[in-house]
Amino acid sequence: MMVPGVLPLRAEGLGFSAGGVEIIRGIDLTLRAGGPTMVIGPNGAGKSVLLRLLHGLLRPTAGRVAWALPEEVARKRQAMVFQRPVMLRRSVLANAEYPLKLAGLDPARAVAALERVGLSALAGRPARKLSGGEQQRLALARAWAMGPEVLFLDEPTASLDPAATRQVEAIVCAIAAQGTKVVMTTHDLGQARRLAEEVVLVVAGRVNTAGRAPDFFERPPSGEAAAFLRGDLLW
Repeated sequence: MMVPGVLPLRAEGLGFSAGGVEIIRGIDLTLRAGGPTMVIGPNGAGKSVLLRLLHGLLRPTAGRVAWALPEEVARKRQAMVFQRPVMLRRSVLANAEYPLKLAGLDPARAVAALERVGLSALAGRPARKLSGGEQQRLALARAWAMGPEVLFLDEPTASLDPAATRQVEAIVCAIAAQGTKVVMTTHDLGQARRLAEEVVLVVAGRVNTAGRAPDFFERPPSGEAAAFLRGDLLW
């Protein structure tokens, strides 16, 4: 029997305000199964807040986030990795095992996940002694081991050098190739070109455009999109 999936995910009139400031404004967006969706836009546009709302880390102050399955079910089938992931004061392997144990899953899955991200040889090392790129790969392994249907990534390569960035991008592609829906924010247009099947452009807390990546980059669908690709400042 086919198990129903959590997608599509819909943002319906989604809004979020904090301290009297409206950060996300009336967003309507549908995310479906398929290749990676890259969320791009100027600094301060609300990309990270949007991801946290979709993930459920923040509660909207307007509108709602609707999954295809009940929220309590969907929450168990998604994961999120942050730009600066938190490492527990434990070994690399214990970091990967910890969320599996909390979820009642087989901790042995952590070993396979570390192998997939190239960290098997460092399994016994303290996680907090890893380089930034290695910590990000561990965070991805920790999430991947959970088998999420949707994986939210908030600028996972923002502070990494080119070599570490390529390693992380390869892992993201591998996760997506296994059927996980990747939704990722980035400020790197080259990265968006390399990874995206779909692009969502956020400007001033609103979705300006959303659609296929080739169309976005070859035929910008709005004046703001064209300006953003030229490197013009958007407010």
